[in-house]
Amino acid sequence: MNPHTFEVVADVLQGQFHVEPGKIAPDTSLQALGLDSLSLMEFVFAIEDRFDLRIPEERLDPRQSQLTLTDLCEALDEGIAQRPLPA
Repeated sequence: MNPHTFEVVADVLQGQFHVEPGKIAPDTSLQALGLDSLSLMEFVFAIEDRFDLRIPEERLDPRQSQLTLTDLCEALDEGIAQRPLPA
């Protein structure tokens, strides 16, 4: 997991969703963030917008309680790595 990716995710959680910094750790499950199901979906959309990419649902479904912030960051890192290089 890229540390910068995690920092951006943590920033979105704190700034837009008012999650306490103490709750944000790589091994924190998405369910443990204290967000309801609608907020979890909004969080994923906000992250996708921030990174300007879409995560396939089969790769990351925020309704799955076992998913962690590390899982989210790894999915983002994979999406970023698959982008074409600028010409």
